[in-house]
Amino acid sequence: MPAYLKLDSLLRPIGPADSISDQVLSYLAETWLEDYCASVKEPDIVGVTLDSFSYLFDVAQGRLIAAWGISSGRHGADRDRSRMAGHPLSSGPLYHRGHTIPHRLGGGTDINLVDQLGSVNIGAFRQLENRAVATPGALYFTYWKYDHSDSQKPSAVEQGLLIPGQLKDIRLHVN
Repeated sequence: MPAYLKLDSLLRPIGPADSISDQVLSYLAETWLEDYCASVKEPDIVGVTLDSFSYLFDVAQGRLIAAWGISSGRHGADRDRSRMAGHPLSSGPLYHRGHTIPHRLGGGTDINLVDQLGSVNIGAFRQLENRAVATPGALYFTYWKYDHSDSQKPSAVEQGLLIPGQLKDIRLHVN
């Protein structure tokens, strides 16, 4: 897990009525890229923004690195079940097509889906998702880790919630 050494000092001046700064967002993306690129040969990383959420994707490996965005509260639209059903699921019966940004927060399908252990997806992962939905203005993120440079199945995920005026909450889940 990246140490996020500078994150506390970047968050300290942000009060409860403030918004997460571009400096915090840049620091997180740089931290994830540095950590990811240390274990992958010749990545081809692109940044994509869809429906107000941002994603880092390694085109060469065909896998998601990170996803993040600011909560706008509960998103009430229906899931696109046909798009989800068309997403590959090759990691076996214990895995779900997990949303990196929860649907209830406005996360879509396609780039936003990864193979995620069902016990994590509908278990421990839900706590921060629920808090993110309940806290407009908070920054919610996931950073996906891979044990093998050629695997598309994440081995772990760092899930974080940064609420202005509060301490960071970053959790590691084994996948």
